Amino acid sequence: MPTKVKCLASLEDGKRDLRPDDVEIKILYCGICHTDIHHVRGNWGADGYGYPVVPGHEIIGKVFRVGTEVSKFMVGDSVGVGCMVDSCQTCPTCNNDREQYCDFTTFTYGSLDRRDGSRNYGGYSEMIIVTEKFVLSIPENLDLAAAAPLLCAGITTYSPLRRWGVHPGSKVGVVGLGGLGHMALKLAKAMGADVTLFSRSQGKAEDANRLGADQFLISSDPEAMKAAAGQFDLIIDTVPYKHDVNPYVMALVPEGSLVLVGYVGPLEPPVNVAPVVLRSQNLAGSLIGGIKETQEMLDFCGHHKIMSDIKVIDAQELNSAYESLLKGDVMQRFVIDITTL
Repeated sequence: MPTKVKCLASLEDGKRDLRPDDVEIKILYCGICHTDIHHVRGNWGADGYGYPVVPGHEIIGKVFRVGTEVSKFMVGDSVGVGCMVDSCQTCPTCNNDREQYCDFTTFTYGSLDRRDGSRNYGGYSEMIIVTEKFVLSIPENLDLAAAAPLLCAGITTYSPLRRWGVHPGSKVGVVGLGGLGHMALKLAKAMGADVTLFSRSQGKAEDANRLGADQFLISSDPEAMKAAAGQFDLIIDTVPYKHDVNPYVMALVPEGSLVLVGYVGPLEPPVNVAPVVLRSQNLAGSLIGGIKETQEMLDFCGHHKIMSDIKVIDAQELNSAYESLLKGDVMQRFVIDITTL
């Protein structure tokens, strides 16, 4: 892994002065997301953001200090920070609680502060300062380490499940059982859906059953996929690399939706649009959610006691965790114990 990823503790300019509406957080845990690897390795042209980069947008910690105008949080509160730390807060998308679409969204790292132009550093660090509106309350009954991935993987899968109206009796498919897939499965089940996991590996069947899947299908089996045709109201595709989505389009009911949440790039082979047009189906994508929806997701997880399956690691294990994620041989999310920096 390149040496461009650093701990914020080693950067003198990593923290701004506390503003009146700021919350300073002592970080306890930070989850590892595929996005972190993409930024560190420049897969998305990350050199345009400049280095060093401090990744991490699945942040859990305790309030350490608050600005004079902060009213929602007190010192000692358990809080979280996800993928965003600010936005313009005046445009139509912000006013509609969809800050993730704001043209001036300030992301947790690899982004510039909209007020003073300073560089933002993420959660692989001991402290972070965030505008109060973008700090999230963590339900008391959730394990703090296991709650960290909810701030990215959780909202990434919760948002499309809500947007496409999943309810008791909905037939939902989940493609892939990695960090995103296992959260999609848990959340869809909690919403009352009948959930099927699609996987290339028979070895994922036991985990799928443990997590509550009603059915398990081998996606590389043409006969199994043929039998699944026309069954699903919604399919959440969490696969993070190029793959053939046509079999999943065929698995949709008329007016059903296939939503991509794991892959950003051209699809290969191309999508056959004939069934999409003839059956009024939807091929869509989904990012994260706004702050209001993210808090709703956390409260939902607290009510249903939903947490990520995790492996807590020391900071010194970061490189090996990245390699495991790239190999795709893990289901759980890696979470860094920040006390080990």
